[in-house]
Amino acid sequence: MTLPLRSERVTRAVLLAHPAGHSLSPAMHDAAFEALELDGRFEAWDVPPEGLAAALERLRTSTVLLGANVSLPHKEAVAGFLGEITPIARRLGAVNTIVRHGRTLKGDNTDLHGFSAALAELGRPPGPGRAVVLGAGGAARAVVAALLSAGCAVQVHNRDRARAAALVEAYRGEGSVELIDGRRLQQAVERADWLVNTTTVGMHGGPPGSPLPAGLLPSTGAVVDLVYRPRPTPLLAAAQAAGLPTQDGVAMLVHQGAASFQAWTGHQAPIAVMRAAVERSLAP
Repeated sequence: MTLPLRSERVTRAVLLAHPAGHSLSPAMHDAAFEALELDGRFEAWDVPPEGLAAALERLRTSTVLLGANVSLPHKEAVAGFLGEITPIARRLGAVNTIVRHGRTLKGDNTDLHGFSAALAELGRPPGPGRAVVLGAGGAARAVVAALLSAGCAVQVHNRDRARAAALVEAYRGEGSVELIDGRRLQQAVERADWLVNTTTVGMHGGPPGSPLPAGLLPSTGAVVDLVYRPRPTPLLAAAQAAGLPTQDGVAMLVHQGAASFQAWTGHQAPIAVMRAAVERSLAP
């Protein structure tokens, strides 16, 4: 596990992820601390699964760390190490935000808020309609919850069928949600009003290409890819060439990060400042 050697005097929050070097969270949160004239810093800790317990103990015993963001691959595993879990994080089965209260670490989830706020920016409220979600990890759980809450019928596809089945089972009774296999994927995608990729396929440093077979896209629906590097991803490039509405992961990143920042500091997050910092970091 690689932890930073910078003095903790100004450290205020961290990211727990593996790998962590690609994250834009430090730039985003540091810009927020500076804009609000808070003596704070945000650091990305590269924490492999075997180092998670030690990283959380460091967070728990610190006198200056306010909390953490949690990303792949820890969003589901981290809950077992925390003293408290908010109802929304428990419902989603995933934690992306930790707030330290004394020596107690409280797990929360701001991904559902982040995704819902991001969709609002597209100007296409999900409403009643059909959605296909690719993936079955922590982010997928937030996406499915948001789409179900908006009244969508959701179909989930993932290469690990057992993980997808567990996700679907977790939301059974909250709306129309079902697992689909590869044989039904083409028809489901073509008819979808919303297609959301929550996998790492197409991400810089991740599996290359698109998560869908070449040429497979919604006929008229919007395409959202939570990956934000490269811009555009192969999936979004194909969707844009087909004239479909698209959105990458920047909007969700900023909105979920803003909610986390407010939970740590008690200050209203400067969303425009945080987005500008992300856009600068992504600029060629």
